[in-house]
Amino acid sequence: MMKKIIIGAMVSALSTVSLAQDKQQDVAFSPDTNRIKSHLFFLADDLLEGRDTGSRGHDIAALYIATEFAKYGLKPMGTDGYMQAVDFRKATLVQESPSLTLTTDKGETELKYPKEYLTGPDLLDTQSSLKGKMVFAGYGIIADELEHNDYKDIDVEGKIVVILSGKPKSFPSEMGAHLASGSQKAQYAIDNGAIGMISVTTPTAEKVRPYQSRLSYIHTPRLAWLDENDKPANTFEQLKGSAFLSEGAARQLFDNAEMSLDEIYAMLEKDETPPGFAIPGEISLQKQSKHSQITSPNVVAAVEGSDPELKDEYVVFSAHSDHIGFAKTVKKDNINNGAMDNASGTAVMLETARLFSQMENKPKRSILFVSVTGEEKGLLGADYFAHNPTVPVDKMVANVNLDMPILTYEFADVIAFGASHSDMKASVTEAANNAGIELSPDPWPEQALFTRSDHYAFVKQGVPSVFLVPGLKSKDPEVDGSKVFGQFLSTHYHMPSDDTNQNFNWDAARTFAEVNAQIGFTLATQEKAPTWNDGDFFGTTFGK
Repeated sequence: MMKKIIIGAMVSALSTVSLAQDKQQDVAFSPDTNRIKSHLFFLADDLLEGRDTGSRGHDIAALYIATEFAKYGLKPMGTDGYMQAVDFRKATLVQESPSLTLTTDKGETELKYPKEYLTGPDLLDTQSSLKGKMVFAGYGIIADELEHNDYKDIDVEGKIVVILSGKPKSFPSEMGAHLASGSQKAQYAIDNGAIGMISVTTPTAEKVRPYQSRLSYIHTPRLAWLDENDKPANTFEQLKGSAFLSEGAARQLFDNAEMSLDEIYAMLEKDETPPGFAIPGEISLQKQSKHSQITSPNVVAAVEGSDPELKDEYVVFSAHSDHIGFAKTVKKDNINNGAMDNASGTAVMLETARLFSQMENKPKRSILFVSVTGEEKGLLGADYFAHNPTVPVDKMVANVNLDMPILTYEFADVIAFGASHSDMKASVTEAANNAGIELSPDPWPEQALFTRSDHYAFVKQGVPSVFLVPGLKSKDPEVDGSKVFGQFLSTHYHMPSDDTNQNFNWDAARTFAEVNAQIGFTLATQEKAPTWNDGDFFGTTFGK
């Protein structure tokens, strides 16, 4: 979910590639495609029932990963051997319970759920109630770097903020994705004293994700990891409720306001942010949620470095082991196996771990392998690990994340989302070249994929990171990588057909494992740890 939209495919690989990064050591990595295949086929088997977070199937997957780490002789780096158990609160909305009333001088209007508005389960309370006056606050964003402040000259203390979904068109893609995320908008609202938040759809939002398509997710539970006080992380007690309004409902909200919804939309077309103002009337929202608790593990292991000092620094590989479990379908096949998403990335990470474990002369820095749970629920396992690391966070010098590599043709390049934010770009370029592959720029900058997978949890702790996937260039002129990727998204992504019946190319799998080993070795042996680029937004915002 939280998902990502990523890219993929692979290149015909050399089974042995020499590295010259470390002048005192020649290294040959030779990935074993049979091992990658066996990992992938086991993790994507029907017996694991789609590896949903907290399910028995995912527990089996985690145990499998831990036993593979043990087989390679990796050092256990969890809180209980290789395991790091994560407790989650699971909240489900009682579908009959939501009630949203708009009260104005003309009387009361009760909006219809879910036809006119959506609201999700409450992670803090089983009985939720919100009532207050409303203030329109543009996109609800404060960005000093861009001289943008939607809360300027308005008072939202003790009120409900009404904000537009998304961000201004002029915002840089990745920076804008961070500033416009739900958690950031909630934080801006809280910082200004708001007690609730109502989001309004826009023409841009309707093109990207129509309101009607959101109805498919109304039964989806929300999860949050629990801290040492059993409080759900990343929740906001001050905000007593929230909702997302359809265009029709929003028109009623702005009916007697100083600007109509059409006038606001007209400003958005010109990339102008409308001013804030009080909206006449009050909103009242009530709902009920059911709570339960589940536990699901991250799995953590390390190959210890060889340098007496640098071995206390860690290059981190991450890949999520969970998927989305059973599909709500009447068809015979209702298991979302998640072969590409992300059994493939996990299988490659396991083979990368084996390759490093077999090195007679280990790299200077240690290599940490983290299999994370709950990615499909909102990058939750990675976020938990980043906040509760089993090694000091300031000793994690780089993160390389593997998520949904599409292994169906021989690729001639790789893409490292986020490489342009740090000097990791040079390291990844060198390592890829050592493996006979080139590094290509992000082909979809407008999608801000740098903020949409597990590596972003590490970024927010100040760790320079890249999200690595096979590129779109093929060694076979008859294959169009972008078309292959598009076909995967339209026919297999988050569907039961993402299984082992797909046309895997195991040479591509070998190449991807080789590139990852090369990148890990380069980062673990280079003289200086990676650093954020001067003035980079993410480095300035989160850098150590």
